[in-house]
Amino acid sequence: MRYRKGAITLLALIGVALALPAMAAPEEAYRTFLGYDSRIAIWIIAELHLMFGAFVLGVPIFAVTIEIIGWKTKDPRYDKLAYEFTQLLSGAFGFTATLGGLLAFSLFGLYPKFMDYLSGVFHDVMYIYALLFFVESITLYLYYYLWHKMAKQKGLHILLGILLNVCGTVIMMVANSWASFMMSPVGIAKDTNQFIGSAWQAMNNPLWHPLNLHRFLGNVAFGGFVCGAYAAIRYLGAKTQEERAHYDWMGYIGNFCAVCGLIPLPFAGYYLGREVYSNSAVMGNNMMGGAFSWTFIIQAILIGGLFIGSNYYLWIGMHRIPGSERYTKYIKFIDIIIILCFAVWLTPHNLPLSAEEQISVGGQYHPTLKYLGLMSGKNAVVNFIILSTFLSFLLYRRANLGEGIPFSKQGAKSRWILLGIAAGLILILGSYSNYLFHLNPAALDLPADKAKYFKLPAILLLVQITAMLVAVAMTFMNRGKIGQMLYLGITIIDITFVLGVYGYIVMAVANPFLRNVAVTQWMTMMSSLVLVTTLDVFLFKGAPQVGEMTWGKMPSRSQYTLIFLCVFIVMLIGLMGFIRSGLRENWHIYGVMQDTSPGSWTPDNALMAKVVSACGLIFLSAVSFLFWLTSAAEKKAHKPDEGPAAHPKAAPPAHEKTARSRS
Repeated sequence: MRYRKGAITLLALIGVALALPAMAAPEEAYRTFLGYDSRIAIWIIAELHLMFGAFVLGVPIFAVTIEIIGWKTKDPRYDKLAYEFTQLLSGAFGFTATLGGLLAFSLFGLYPKFMDYLSGVFHDVMYIYALLFFVESITLYLYYYLWHKMAKQKGLHILLGILLNVCGTVIMMVANSWASFMMSPVGIAKDTNQFIGSAWQAMNNPLWHPLNLHRFLGNVAFGGFVCGAYAAIRYLGAKTQEERAHYDWMGYIGNFCAVCGLIPLPFAGYYLGREVYSNSAVMGNNMMGGAFSWTFIIQAILIGGLFIGSNYYLWIGMHRIPGSERYTKYIKFIDIIIILCFAVWLTPHNLPLSAEEQISVGGQYHPTLKYLGLMSGKNAVVNFIILSTFLSFLLYRRANLGEGIPFSKQGAKSRWILLGIAAGLILILGSYSNYLFHLNPAALDLPADKAKYFKLPAILLLVQITAMLVAVAMTFMNRGKIGQMLYLGITIIDITFVLGVYGYIVMAVANPFLRNVAVTQWMTMMSSLVLVTTLDVFLFKGAPQVGEMTWGKMPSRSQYTLIFLCVFIVMLIGLMGFIRSGLRENWHIYGVMQDTSPGSWTPDNALMAKVVSACGLIFLSAVSFLFWLTSAAEKKAHKPDEGPAAHPKAAPPAHEKTARSRS
């Protein structure tokens, strides 16, 4: 009954949101929020809505993935885990809907003229958005409440989960089109600033797809870290070893899913930033070298903290794995690499110095460290951090495994799969290499003599292809481990020590080509992740375990690390929301409709820190309340009169047995 009332409330909010455009009074441009600054009010409401929306979108993605794994492996632990993840959604979805309704009320009430313009552009899309939201809510409740009733119809139930994810992703993309249109409007008449294009043209603006990719990956990482924090809290409060084992495993899965979204996230952010700069050089310069430059130093600290915390949690987890002693000696080297790369990652190009400080360092820029603040150095070290994190997962995966079946004895299927994956990677790398060889400098507004600087990245892609062929050939000769290390080592050398240094040359003589260098680094790094992971699966296929995993024996500091990661990702998503919206400065729609309200000034970093911290505190408090509700409901469902004692023939659930294998 409670959820039925929630659904009715949700429908009412949607109906009011659809009616609000007609209720708005466009002749009055601005109103105050109960006498307070309307911009701060919208900022807080929108940020909280964004955080809950990220959680509601991110969690179903890996919940359905885990359910599919459990369905295929016939392991009930995965099904239990996916169901528990989904339990967290019911309350969060209600919070998201309520905040969405409050945001709609506030926007139309406080900014009627602006919302009249925006709804005039997107009114057809807004109706579709409301319909999709309705379908998503129905699908979520069906997916959650029919979980056990459709236990024998898993395929159909998984289809419900896939539909839920499709609806959530499309809803995110529709909302992103509104935000990206405000940053890069299209279809505008130059003389009158009136919109003369189509709704699709407005949606498909230059920043739409980069923002979609960035937010999708960010939502996956966000949902994973929040679920990891939930598992950590339940682990710390667990009374039995069985509970600790389950929540230890749940925390590991949450962290793993989060890192899967976190690894490509910096490059999605680079892609978005590049397109912002391409669309508006003024906005791009302000982002990287103006009023928002220091927010990116804060961003670097938060991202570095996420990578360091995730690796630290993984390294602690190796103590639960018999046989991991073979690899723990390498952790100190990975730790040193990540710390050094992190130091480069957060080093700014210039510092706010007093006159005395400038004299002591010889100017506004440090004579040596200023180079570490440039994008070429940061692109190099972030690749190295990602590859180091990947190596940590690789060592963790093989920690308690012995020798697998030799590849030469695994049959034709394994050979064809490996050859197919390698061929696909070679096609991708080869195509981009060919593109760089034939790239016309005029396309980058460069003179013809700059074409010579395009050759080295193209040649390095051919080097990667050669190394890939060697690695695959060595795998066929049962020397796959050497092939793995060869390809991983060449990848590190190429993207960090060759292209990382070469980027400084490109910045000086052919700066627009730096974006192509970054793409080359990213493609090379991703090819390494895919190939090395594929080889590892085959190398340890059928490998015996050195010993049994001991889930539930983690020290408390590991669980506090998961909570720390949750706090950092919440602060990061709040910071990035401020940057994306703040880049418009005193424009509602950049270059089209100016913000002339009293609160049109750009907040400084001090105010940003206060508001983002307040939003983070409110979100974490609300999520903690949801965690408490979930645990309380679970305790009620397992009262003694409803438990095994009341059903003596019922066998203990499989998920409460000690885990015998790793995810």
